[in-house]
Amino acid sequence: MSMEIHDHLYLILPSIVFFFILHAMIDLYRKSGFPPGPVGFPVIGNLLELGPKPHESLAKLAAKHGPLMTVRLGSITSVVASTPDAAREILQRKDEACSGRPTPHALTALKDPEAAMLWMSPNETWRASRKALNIYLTNQQKIDTLGGLRQNVMDGTVEFIRESAKKKVSLDIGKLAFVVALNQLSNALLSCNMTGYESDNARGFKMATETAMEVLGKFNVADMFPVLKPLDPQNLRRRAKVAYKWLDEEIEGFVSERLKHPELRFGDMLDSLLEYSREHEDRFSLVHIKALLVDVFIPGTDTVSNAVTWIMTELLRSPPNVLLRVREEVSQIVGKDKKIIEEKILDLPYLHAVIKESMRLHTPAPLLAPHKTEMEVKLGNYTIPAKTQILVNAWAVARDPSYWESPSSFMPERFLRDKNIDYKGQHFEFIPFGSGRRRCPGMMLAPRMVSLMVASFVYHFDWKLPHAKDEMNMNDVFGLSLHKETPLVATPIVTS
Repeated sequence: MSMEIHDHLYLILPSIVFFFILHAMIDLYRKSGFPPGPVGFPVIGNLLELGPKPHESLAKLAAKHGPLMTVRLGSITSVVASTPDAAREILQRKDEACSGRPTPHALTALKDPEAAMLWMSPNETWRASRKALNIYLTNQQKIDTLGGLRQNVMDGTVEFIRESAKKKVSLDIGKLAFVVALNQLSNALLSCNMTGYESDNARGFKMATETAMEVLGKFNVADMFPVLKPLDPQNLRRRAKVAYKWLDEEIEGFVSERLKHPELRFGDMLDSLLEYSREHEDRFSLVHIKALLVDVFIPGTDTVSNAVTWIMTELLRSPPNVLLRVREEVSQIVGKDKKIIEEKILDLPYLHAVIKESMRLHTPAPLLAPHKTEMEVKLGNYTIPAKTQILVNAWAVARDPSYWESPSSFMPERFLRDKNIDYKGQHFEFIPFGSGRRRCPGMMLAPRMVSLMVASFVYHFDWKLPHAKDEMNMNDVFGLSLHKETPLVATPIVTS
């Protein structure tokens, strides 16, 4: 028996060696026009080098292999940009050629994945969805008009925190920010508050949203090895299905009710989208309305609440003078009624320096949602084929030591020295919302929501941590956004 095994090994080993040599030759051929990158293993490529925090792992690899780097993850060859200049090349100079999107396997859990604006190719339907979103929610005039709705939600939240302070009840600041963001958006979209801090509904919404952002951001072996898609080995599609089902059922109820009673008009975004759909039914149907509402609620609530969580975390762990300086600045625009008016917050330089610095350190989207080349394109000295995945490591860009002094330190003053750096995607060393035609459509709205929350939380309250500030857990969890690993829980103390 042992002789038979020995004989078989002599037959099998040459085949294995031949396979590895052939694979290496094919890989070398495939990467001949690509930027340099780590060699990787046969079949799996560089998969083992990603680890639980791919944004950090890819930044370390880029330090060795260059600002434009090639990594291979199973069957997917990706080009990774890790510096401001490399990001500019992709998002500005070659924006049109690099504006496609790969479709993650987890997205197919959505009822109509082809209608998801975030993941659509830049076609007529995508343009119709972006146009509708801009007209009815994210243009500057509309943002100003809807300021009163956001103000009302914030005022109600301040009163809730006051009551909690009287009872000396600790609050999860991230959950608080999530509920505020959700209700601010739902008032604009659906003319109602969706939930309250202590509601089971809030837990359901938050879990569904965080799950969707997590599973869509993860590197999925079912994408890297398409033969594994039916098995869903990481359980990502199944988890996405549960999350999307929750959100879809919530939104379906509102849409169905409006369709049953067309005579009732609320003057909100849903009314406008239904009218827009009747005018553009060939490329914007009810399917697209529901998908667009999901696209607004998921990143709109998740990125805003994450940003507020990280900002408050940095303020509470910094020397007391940092928070006090924000409070003093806010106090200059507060009226006799002690209310903070959103439009007046826009002129507070230190508050916005704090917000920007936190967004730089804790980038809302550490790896911008993947791009895909629509055609063959030249990036630098390299010729990249069509349908190649492009990753922009915004986390690495925001910590590039060539652009940022002490890049790992929280230093809001750096944004006071250069006040011109903003969120709009024209300063490529700071692209928390991306840039180019695939930039986040909420880049003008999100900072307004975040600044109103932070100003209100800091001006009206002190926050007592349950532990010493140097014991605060600063670990993050990777996904489409960076979640804080542990909630930020503190007890509010009324100051005004």
